[in-house]
Amino acid sequence: MPKIKKKSAINELVTREYTIHLHKRIHGVGFKKRAPRAVKEIRKFAFKMMGTPDVRVDQGLNKALWSKGIRSVPHRIRVRLSRKRNEDDDSVHSLYTLVTHVPVSSFKGLGIKNVDED
Repeated sequence: MPKIKKKSAINELVTREYTIHLHKRIHGVGFKKRAPRAVKEIRKFAFKMMGTPDVRVDQGLNKALWSKGIRSVPHRIRVRLSRKRNEDDDSVHSLYTLVTHVPVSSFKGLGIKNVDED
């Protein structure tokens, strides 16, 4: 049986919505490092899900993370991860991930959702 070469899906432009459980990711972190660590954990999550080392956090998401101060980071946050083409010619990476905030009233029953490109 000949082996079929599979095309890598990492080069496709895709947008998905995820709920990130921040509470478990910053458990045990000191008060003055909680919000900065939450931003780093979101970057790490986006890299893991989208496979692009270039991750850009939107200003609205940053404001949502810091809305309750440096100590009281929200337990969960809904984000939209968009894999996009890099317009910069001299950039090392051809793709980047843009992470934006999606405001929701409740996190119940939400899973991973594919979103059509606008």
